[in-house]
Amino acid sequence: MGLGLTLRHRKTDAASLKLAKCYTPIEYPKPDGVLTFDRLTSVSFSGTDHEENQPVHLRLSDPAVPIDVNLPQWAEPAQRYCPAGVYEVIEGPDGKPRFQINAQNCVHCKTCDIKDPSQNITWVCPEGGGGPNYAEM
Repeated sequence: MGLGLTLRHRKTDAASLKLAKCYTPIEYPKPDGVLTFDRLTSVSFSGTDHEENQPVHLRLSDPAVPIDVNLPQWAEPAQRYCPAGVYEVIEGPDGKPRFQINAQNCVHCKTCDIKDPSQNITWVCPEGGGGPNYAEM
């Protein structure tokens, strides 16, 4: 079995993603702040820390792909599969969708490097020893 394949579906996670038109969007209840929390609160629990002036460790091979390819086909799944809310599709000043990367939230799980259907996101090890404080979790 090759690298990145799973036992059950025998293809990479990125290749297993189905088109957004095959699904109905899920309406999740709002976090209650007691048992369930929003993503940014959960990221703060990880003790994630990044140096201010380090190079960006999340890179796009083609900056147009998230909006031109991933948004129409898969409803830009990075905004859902990322557990830390790093990726967002927001409205730009011109009213058009814009892909935003909040690298400071990254908990270094590498999900984006594995699951991106276009294989457009590359995660590289950040400089400066930043990231989640796993020893304190």
